[in-house]
Amino acid sequence: MTPRTLHTPTAFAAADLGATSGRVLVGRVGHDRLDLTETHRFDNTPVQLPDGLHWNALGLYQGVLDGFREAAGRWDLASVGIDSWAVDYGLLDADGALLGNPFHYRDPRGAAAVQAVRRRLPARELYRTTGLQHLPFNTIFQLAAEKHLDRARTLLLLPDLITHWLTGTVGAEVTNASTTGLYDARTGTWSASILAALNLDPALLPALRRPGDHAGTVLPHVAAATGLRPDTPVVAVASHDTASAVAAVPAATEDFAYISCGTWSLAGLELDAPVLTEASRAANFTNELGIDGTVRYLRNVMGLWLLSESRRTWRARGEGHHLPELLERAAAARPFAALVDPGAPEFLAPGDLPARLAEHCARIGQHLPEDQGAVVRCILESLAMAHRHTLFKAAQLTGRTIRAVHLVGGGSRNALLCQLTADATGLPVIAGPAEATAIGNILVQARAHGLVEDLGAMRRLIARTQHLRRYEPAGDIREWHAAATRVGLA
Repeated sequence: MTPRTLHTPTAFAAADLGATSGRVLVGRVGHDRLDLTETHRFDNTPVQLPDGLHWNALGLYQGVLDGFREAAGRWDLASVGIDSWAVDYGLLDADGALLGNPFHYRDPRGAAAVQAVRRRLPARELYRTTGLQHLPFNTIFQLAAEKHLDRARTLLLLPDLITHWLTGTVGAEVTNASTTGLYDARTGTWSASILAALNLDPALLPALRRPGDHAGTVLPHVAAATGLRPDTPVVAVASHDTASAVAAVPAATEDFAYISCGTWSLAGLELDAPVLTEASRAANFTNELGIDGTVRYLRNVMGLWLLSESRRTWRARGEGHHLPELLERAAAARPFAALVDPGAPEFLAPGDLPARLAEHCARIGQHLPEDQGAVVRCILESLAMAHRHTLFKAAQLTGRTIRAVHLVGGGSRNALLCQLTADATGLPVIAGPAEATAIGNILVQARAHGLVEDLGAMRRLIARTQHLRRYEPAGDIREWHAAATRVGLA
């Protein structure tokens, strides 16, 4: 790609696909300039079919095309890039046709296949190879339940599938590949031993790409449908949305922790090498790749899904309130009235979350008031405690000292959650940017065009140009320790 100059801001489009919605944003990058404009937002609603819960992959692709068309009508785009959540995939047959809509990670089929995988690959052996946190929906377990493998020739994770439809090329971007349970964290390649143990054809998995690699140019019919220039490059960004978000953490030193907070809270540290110890496996920490060979050492914490699913239930009953009002009520509610472990398995599936919270509290000897403000307080305090527990455990397992917590993503707009996290950890929380994933996507593209030098330069640009808010810890941290002890998160 031709190096560009910083004198005139250069525009890049990021398609950022989240678990509940997708959007396309345009970032203009120049000297001390990083401006974002959202051009299109669309729902990402799963579809329940007789065989399980699926993503509407074609609807997502159409949303991306619509967003690119809006963006191309306003800017001359230097390139585009795709990021999304991890683990889910589409299978292509020998003709390149999609074999059914991709399954949703909340479908229970993966959990049902865990034991079948464990019989061939014991948990300790699998962790020593992949360094991956055990989650029942990891790609490796989904594949064990897959019914189309006999006809499949290529597996593409969701952002790679969208990239394929845009360009006609196939590849596997490495930050997302590292979440599958099929990637060897020691060698940086697909794991031949795991594939052999599961009788998976190595040809099913495409060659790996790195963030910043050229993935291809848009196909003629894509250019015609969107108004993009026929030679518009598609850049392989850090396609796992958390990898893009962590790349956009505006940290100035190494002694920081991060929380990428949205549907999930991904909480952890940035390391130079994976931690593959038995203690790390027992604590269920994952080692996923970031940009420039960094390792995202983290644990998935059930995030604001608990709040969004509760609000969806209330709206369906005609009892919904706007989020600012709910947060005001939560701030006024009694502290530590009821607490849960957000990672409890009964909170994973869609459904009546407030009822499940109440049932869970009753089972562990607590009473959850029915007032919506108290429910929201329970959710946010529980999330803050889970953040605390996860970050303290990460520091213990790695020997690292944490002096500040960077909370990025949509959760950075939730002032109450940010303050509670500062209170729970006893550490300052720097909140923002809210659009960290899109910013990381855009700046990897900008670096591929020669506009930004390295990860440090990316982070300094973000710190200079984006709105950040600092929350200092308040209250008595001993109260948090006592509260955490109640639910086993001390």
